Amino acid sequence: MILREFLYVDTNKVRAMLAQLDGGVAEESRQTGRTEKRTTVGPRVAAQHFQGSSDETYTNKSMGDALFPMLEESLETEGILHDISLEVSDLGQWSSGGLKKSYPPGSLVRVTAMGSFFDARYVAASFAAFASVNAGLAGLGFSLDGTTPAPQKGKQGQGRPGGGKQSPTGKGAVSSSTEQLEDLIPDFPPMAGITPKMLRSFVQVSKGMFSPGLHINLTPAEDVLISARLQEGRQYLDSEADILLARYGAENQELTLVGSVGSYGSEETDLPDQDFMKKNDTVSRGAFAEVMNSQMRNLGRIGFIDLPQHPGFSLIPFAVYRSIPRPGALVPSSY
Repeated sequence: MILREFLYVDTNKVRAMLAQLDGGVAEESRQTGRTEKRTTVGPRVAAQHFQGSSDETYTNKSMGDALFPMLEESLETEGILHDISLEVSDLGQWSSGGLKKSYPPGSLVRVTAMGSFFDARYVAASFAAFASVNAGLAGLGFSLDGTTPAPQKGKQGQGRPGGGKQSPTGKGAVSSSTEQLEDLIPDFPPMAGITPKMLRSFVQVSKGMFSPGLHINLTPAEDVLISARLQEGRQYLDSEADILLARYGAENQELTLVGSVGSYGSEETDLPDQDFMKKNDTVSRGAFAEVMNSQMRNLGRIGFIDLPQHPGFSLIPFAVYRSIPRPGALVPSSY
């Protein structure tokens, strides 16, 4: 039996799919039995006598962690869910387009590969913490690069976007407005070439390439990215981003994602005709939408916005988990 630590389960999607496969999920059962005993008082000829008893059994089954394994087993039994872990690790499958042909958008797949978490809000909070520590050490006469900085004149925060107000770090910072993530970083004395402007620029790039929120990036092969955005408020994803990343770290680790293929990265290199006007001087709404979408696909192709990049694809996750190693699987000591 494989023990799994679930990091995320979209219980709404899981229940909806189970309902289609099995006609619903039974979460409680009730069994009732009853007989009666009753005696009435009156003339003998009219006297009545009843006997009986009653009992009731009620069981409430909380499905919890059993929900997703039930769905996973049912999908595999029906031949709908495919484990493509080996295929995605083969660069030939990507370059030939075999994956896209075999598993088009909408296909249900399971992928186990090395991956990591990313959240632009956590980047901003981390850089803000670095800036605060550096500024605090400077105020105490120390520096992170081993030098003693000159005393800072004036108020901290002058020349910063947003009027120079100091922004808090931590939970409040992570959940702040996405348009102001870079403003979370206070001014600090430049250290080893690192400046406040540089850190704010990194945050700006982060929130453009990855919409603020928790992402999982699987890298099964060189220069290939399988991306998934985890929706907040779903089961197991009930912690702040900084808490989740502090627990699981920012390094690569083996993760398993199960879900449906969203879309593949665009291979388009040429933009279509930008003319969306009709001959009668009216706007073609369909043509205009396609022009804008082609611009979005092109930005996604070059990696500027949060869209899958060729040859990778996006995955709409049902569940994310990692296997729990058993002590017996460890290599025994020779001593």
